[in-house]
Amino acid sequence: MLQKELYLKNSGFLRAKEDYETSKAVIVGVPMDFTVSFRPGTRMGPRKIREVSYGLEDYSPYLDESLNNKNYFDAGDLDLPFGNVEKSLKIIEKSVESILEDNKIPVFLGGEHLISYPLIKKVAEKYPELAVLHFDAHADLRDEFFGEKFSHATVLRRACEHLKDKRLYQFGIRSGIKEEFEYIKQHGFLSFAEVKEGFINKFDEFKNYPLYITLDIDVFDPSFAPGTGTPEPGGCTSKDFFDLIPYFKKLNIVGFDIVEVSPINDISERTSLLAAKILREVLICIC
Repeated sequence: MLQKELYLKNSGFLRAKEDYETSKAVIVGVPMDFTVSFRPGTRMGPRKIREVSYGLEDYSPYLDESLNNKNYFDAGDLDLPFGNVEKSLKIIEKSVESILEDNKIPVFLGGEHLISYPLIKKVAEKYPELAVLHFDAHADLRDEFFGEKFSHATVLRRACEHLKDKRLYQFGIRSGIKEEFEYIKQHGFLSFAEVKEGFINKFDEFKNYPLYITLDIDVFDPSFAPGTGTPEPGGCTSKDFFDLIPYFKKLNIVGFDIVEVSPINDISERTSLLAAKILREVLICIC
């Protein structure tokens, strides 16, 4: 059962229901940015995504469906010990474990990208055939970063330790050291700088796997999403991504996160709005 003492309750995401028991998906915010390497502020992402969601319609013209009849629960934000990475990762792991035990789909809002590690680890334990779809500007495949094994720059390398080989699919990657690009050539698939074309080309290969989707908001060009800690020019457009939403409906998505939204770096709030709209679409697809 959901362990309520782990959470700080706050205003829920658009149309979130009050009944945990009947929910199909559970939203959890993770206000953590302890290992960020450039601009901090992503700890504020979960609350801002919820806040701006009230400006969205509950109806999706991409899917011709509404959130009105979808059952999902917003548990609020995890209560983390500030600055303690190891203990925070354990709290995140405990949270997702309880959600999976209740046979619900975990949907997590970051926060920095390191939060994805315990999520993918636990989801892979439940679904041994799991594949991960990773949308990002950065490969996040370093074995260590400034001597640290656990960092937002190493998160997918750590996650791969819990996946079968060739189960990582990366889209939009346009930054990283040479060793990261060599690693993914050997152990997965990378669509360099492209999102839409690479996704569609590989769709038939990954569509039958249980899938975890992790989306770093910096996969988008900074003109669409300036509110992030490590913006990287040359990214995809928001339209490119929303063109893929009908494909998401055909997938077996068993976990999802959206990370690296940093509201203090975007006074226009368009980054948070983009994240909220993506979340609306994903919830419709999985609930």
